[in-house]
Amino acid sequence: MLSWVVTFLIIALIAGVLGFGGIAGASVEIARAIFFIAVILFLVSAVVGLVRGRSNV
Repeated sequence: MLSWVVTFLIIALIAGVLGFGGIAGASVEIARAIFFIAVILFLVSAVVGLVRGRSNV
């Protein structure tokens, strides 16, 4: 998932250098959204792992 973030950031950088501000802005927003989704999924996974690891059933 983080590879998508890097891809969109590279697209944004190239579009920004070439003068396509709208495409660059959209790519940055998409990359930011995917990054935050990845962080949230990581935190949920970490919490679930901690909860499952502590049960002695």
